[in-house]
Amino acid sequence: IPDPVTIINEVQSLARLETVRYTVEKVVTAEVNQGVLGPLFGDRLLFVAHGYVIAGIDMSKIKPEDLWLAGGVLNVRLPATEILVASLDNDKSYVYDRETGLFTQGDPTLETQVRQVAEQEILKVAIAERVLYQATTNAKTYLLWFFETLGYKQVIFIAPAP
Repeated sequence: IPDPVTIINEVQSLARLETVRYTVEKVVTAEVNQGVLGPLFGDRLLFVAHGYVIAGIDMSKIKPEDLWLAGGVLNVRLPATEILVASLDNDKSYVYDRETGLFTQGDPTLETQVRQVAEQEILKVAIAERVLYQATTNAKTYLLWFFETLGYKQVIFIAPAP
């Protein structure tokens, strides 16, 4: 019989503009005790990780002084784009192969460790592929359309303060 108790730990307001999603597949290998005695005591796991990274802008960081009109031109200082989510897709990720030594049951935490490493690797791939640059470009494109729809004829985006 399932336990009917559920506890909500936190509810948080979000004001995110998600502007790009990268979907990544990465193969990760983990090995424990793979020396000379590997066939007896070793543990090896081959994991196929499917994950995604979502980047965009936290709109709650825009302050009133980040928007101003000058000569009919709307100036907008956007906050820096950031990684909003980096996660494994557990429905698509799987252990492709696992080999344990003759005298071991295998490390029960190895798959958990591999999943954590895989999530970090997916994030690294997205950053290497310039996900933040693409997120900035997409944010400007969308917000330009938004401000023009509101009636602003000319919009200039100012680089975020370092």
